[in-house]
Amino acid sequence: MSIDFAPQRWQTIKETYRRWWRHELDRPLIPVILSGRDPGRPQPAAPLLSQETCTDLSWSPEELIDRIDYELSKCVFLGDAYPYVNMDSFGPGVASAFLGARLDNSTGRVWFFPPDERPIQDIHFEYDPENAWLKRVKAIYKAGMDRWQGRVLMGMTDLGGSLDILSTFRPSEHLLMDLYDSPDEVERLLWEAHELWHRFYNEFNEVLQPLNPGYSDWGAIYCEQPTYMLQCDFSYMIGPKMFRRFALPELQATCQRLGRSFYHLDGTGKIPHQPILLEIEALDGVQWIHGDGKPDSAHWPEVFQPIHAVGKLIQVVSGSFPALDAIRGQLGTLKGVHYRGLLWSEFSIEDADWIRSELARFGIE
Repeated sequence: MSIDFAPQRWQTIKETYRRWWRHELDRPLIPVILSGRDPGRPQPAAPLLSQETCTDLSWSPEELIDRIDYELSKCVFLGDAYPYVNMDSFGPGVASAFLGARLDNSTGRVWFFPPDERPIQDIHFEYDPENAWLKRVKAIYKAGMDRWQGRVLMGMTDLGGSLDILSTFRPSEHLLMDLYDSPDEVERLLWEAHELWHRFYNEFNEVLQPLNPGYSDWGAIYCEQPTYMLQCDFSYMIGPKMFRRFALPELQATCQRLGRSFYHLDGTGKIPHQPILLEIEALDGVQWIHGDGKPDSAHWPEVFQPIHAVGKLIQVVSGSFPALDAIRGQLGTLKGVHYRGLLWSEFSIEDADWIRSELARFGIE
């Protein structure tokens, strides 16, 4: 049994998301993926590609794609969901590995470590076409395009942010001192990382397009134009003045180079940077992650209201349908909201009728 998603549904997805990006859709986007459909064939022997399994190179890209196809065949796509592969399985900030950092998944999660310790003046980022991780990701993308022929969207791998890439090679305490002691060297490396980030992004898209039915990333927001969920996790350790100098210019430049862009605002320590982010005219929207131990998305009007007030889009990642009701009360509308909380949920096809009735409350057939 094949993946349950007819070609005409792709046309609906493209038109719906096109209107959402243009602020023309008067309802939220709510993708829901349910599990439990009969895939119609035995489970393949290959493991599901993940951060835990990504270093096992004994499996061919074609075998990995066959296992992903099997998993997608078990899914039912409701609302604004579509067949999608989240390629964050090589870890957050994999551009560091493309630049020579050591990729370590011994804990079951991927972390990156510098190949050696050296002064910032001696660090230079260079492109290596023979990098094993770069070649592996490209090979998996090609296998997916050959297998699905445009029926499944493969998201951009999690390249990371330029300042975060730099912090891999100059671990945080060193980079914090570099901001004061060697600011020109920090900026040099930032722009080296920026140029290589876009080279990686474009090279992956050369493999993916024109067969890939659009663009996305680990944030799972569909777009017909090149898009990315930008981030700067390192900014948790710096104040707005440093953020404005070292993070803002590169973020602005990347927003200008992409067709569409979102920003990953992760944790309460990033909230002081939000007013600066909202100054970026080319930034389309903001994703809010409240962090462990904090209340769900229903409880953050101080974050969502400023985003909405300047006319930017919002991605909500937690809570359930009642959280959306709460946000509607805070904003007066759910226009411009993408709700990601049920994209990979615990719900199965037995819950389909209830889910459809909830979707109907928000104007989704």
